[in-house]
Amino acid sequence: MDRTEWLVEEFEGNRAHLRAVAYRMLGSVSDAEDAVQEVWIRLSRTDVSDVDNLAGWMTTAVSRVSLNVLQRRKSRREQLYGTVADDGAERATAMAPDEEVIMADSVGSALLVILDTLAPAERLAFVLHDMFAIPFDEIAAIIGRSSAATRQLASRARRRVRGVDQPAPIDVAQHGEIVDAFLRAARTGRFEALLELLDPDVALQADDTVVASGAAPELLGSDAVARTFTGRAHGARPVLIDRTPGAVWTVGGRPRIVFAFTIGHGRITGIEMIGDPERIGTMEFTDISGINNDR
Repeated sequence: MDRTEWLVEEFEGNRAHLRAVAYRMLGSVSDAEDAVQEVWIRLSRTDVSDVDNLAGWMTTAVSRVSLNVLQRRKSRREQLYGTVADDGAERATAMAPDEEVIMADSVGSALLVILDTLAPAERLAFVLHDMFAIPFDEIAAIIGRSSAATRQLASRARRRVRGVDQPAPIDVAQHGEIVDAFLRAARTGRFEALLELLDPDVALQADDTVVASGAAPELLGSDAVARTFTGRAHGARPVLIDRTPGAVWTVGGRPRIVFAFTIGHGRITGIEMIGDPERIGTMEFTDISGINNDR
């Protein structure tokens, strides 16, 4: 058996598994098929002679492809469930109708709706660990985070799926007050006040652009996050980011770092520091001043 025949045999032997992973990640039969085909392209162009676990290699590949798709969807503000309902069946030419029904039934439309509310990294952590029993260390390598942070993502997703952490409508005024109080406490160096505003398990994440400027890629826990912000954030101002309270640091009138806050039960549970100019360019900023006076 030559190399090509061997690769085809290995790929076809894992196709159903790869398609199952991609479908649970993407919720669209056609997108899942596209992701699986992308894995074949990568496999056929890569020297895998030294790979001990080729099935694991392909699972990692399809996970990364699916994660990229989810991140692009998020940036374009697409609604995945509408895509599935509107044109998924029409575009799914690579799968027979009965297979498509079986695939959909194996997940359930209700679960897909909930999965669509998760952030891409949360969805990947939950799907790979809870549905396919992939260890957190391996998942962490895919999403570029620590094993502890990945475990936290899966836990948060699991609560959402179980209905324990269903998102309530955002109280913009209340969340705006929390962000404003956080920035004021940071500027004035009030460490204890910051701790009061932060959830004990708060996670701080920074993208590659912010990390390149000297920030840590991630911090876990209220103590570490509070120490990082104590005496800082002098140039940041509260704003609405796509109608959600957050903050932005500008230089020469241009936003350089965006602080996206996740708030639950009156405390900050997550902060994402974004410096990627392309990603920032997709955001809409609105002055938050006066919001609290409208309550």
